[in-house]
Amino acid sequence: MTSSFPAAAGTVQDKAAGISAAALKAAQAADPTFAQRHDEAGLKTLLRDGELLAERLSMCLGGGGDGWLTEYAEWIGPIERRRRVPLADLAAICDGMREAIAPYLAADELAAATASLNAAAAVFRRNGRLGGDRHKRNAFLKWFYRGV
Repeated sequence: MTSSFPAAAGTVQDKAAGISAAALKAAQAADPTFAQRHDEAGLKTLLRDGELLAERLSMCLGGGGDGWLTEYAEWIGPIERRRRVPLADLAAICDGMREAIAPYLAADELAAATASLNAAAAVFRRNGRLGGDRHKRNAFLKWFYRGV
């Protein structure tokens, strides 16, 4: 875990709670319906999920790859579906996390973190298209397949 950016990994690990809170605020600011979809308990759960994403990001920064974060994104998909959380919301938290970690990291560290977060957000967006996710459906297709 010291092959890439161990100092940046320690910084992200130490500030995981603050980064998670800032990422959740950024996700709420980007999508005004975010707070309507989640109650107080749901937001607290998403805050904890953001802390876990930050911990996995620190592993990616320390180890020099994005496998820890993308594997976690694959694993957490079914759990979030059970909680009725759209995976697009977790992708929005990843986008917000990019903004939240920028003041703490140097340019090359930020580039590595951005690559890892982009890979995780891509996994969330890809898996969010699967059945069972609570994303907004196409109204025409819903009407069209109603009679089938």
